[in-house]
Amino acid sequence: MALTLHGTVADNTAVLSRPNPKPLIINGDMAVAQRATSVTAVGSTEGYITVDRFNFNANGSPSARFTVTQDSDVPAGYGFAKSSKLDCTTAQGSLGSDDFLTIEHRFEGQDLQLLNKGTSNAEYVTFAFWVKTNKTGNYIFEIRDIDNNRIITQTYAVSSANTWEKKVLSFVGDTTGALGNDNGHSFQVAWCLFAGTDFTSGTQRTSWASRTNADRFVNQVVNLADSTDNNFFITGIQMEVGQFDANSIAPFQHESFGDNLSRCQRYCQVYGAYGNTMLGFGHTHNQTNVYRWGFPLGVEMRAAPTASLSGTNGFWNGAVGATAVLNTSYNKTDLVDIDCTCDTGGLVNDQGRLTKLFMNTGTFTLTAEL
Repeated sequence: MALTLHGTVADNTAVLSRPNPKPLIINGDMAVAQRATSVTAVGSTEGYITVDRFNFNANGSPSARFTVTQDSDVPAGYGFAKSSKLDCTTAQGSLGSDDFLTIEHRFEGQDLQLLNKGTSNAEYVTFAFWVKTNKTGNYIFEIRDIDNNRIITQTYAVSSANTWEKKVLSFVGDTTGALGNDNGHSFQVAWCLFAGTDFTSGTQRTSWASRTNADRFVNQVVNLADSTDNNFFITGIQMEVGQFDANSIAPFQHESFGDNLSRCQRYCQVYGAYGNTMLGFGHTHNQTNVYRWGFPLGVEMRAAPTASLSGTNGFWNGAVGATAVLNTSYNKTDLVDIDCTCDTGGLVNDQGRLTKLFMNTGTFTLTAEL
């Protein structure tokens, strides 16, 4: 059987060369989880919450709740050590019409120029992933072009309960709508876990088409929220340029943990997770009790990050306890400049004094997510 591979033809015994030297899916083996390894009440909570680069999007007002964890249950013999697990903790048998829950992976447009999207040479793209769930039936996998408001979907079926199954889905290239060659959110893929009628009452778009909400998750039969017995595991997610099936797709492209972490840190960097962490040196500023901290980043971020503190918001300057008040107005993609205001006993008229800055407890997080 002959298959198209990035403008060439290869049979299923060929040694496949990838057009991109790094995996197009970042953290597809679920190895990196900078923010947390377990989060409860997902459904009311959403966003990037556990494993890096995977966003949980809850639409409408679902009452269902899930605990999401980085788990060690994986398909045996393929080099994986971690998966992402969703465990239903509050059931919702009857969905609201505008409810849905998806897992998303988002892309910068500049990273997918090799797809030649919007040209006559638009490339096929194939996705593979491992899933395990007690809930058999039909699920929807969606590709969405954010820049041009276009979608294409495919149905995949989970056949055996509580068994790891590998799914391979190949999509024709889209000759309409180029992706922006920049660092913006241009493209995403999504795994639907449940969807209300506002998103299932139209026509399934198995060819590229303009996005209409009613078409997005047509044929999503499974409601993963209908019982607290339900769970869903996923790992080994890969994206390949070309048209492949289960016999011809290249093996998952494993990276070292360090390379994987570095690519994740373009979007998120977490400091202080181990307590009493020295962040750097600062100095008193403007003859007040404000300490300015300039922190060069080891990995340049996608955009100037926002900063947040969790846990006990404490910095220590070597003599005076401090509660951090963050001023991120000078943030750059490669440098964070933050002011930390002491809660008591600032060193007035001691401008320029060098001071160590420690995170006593909690975490300091920089984000530049799509």
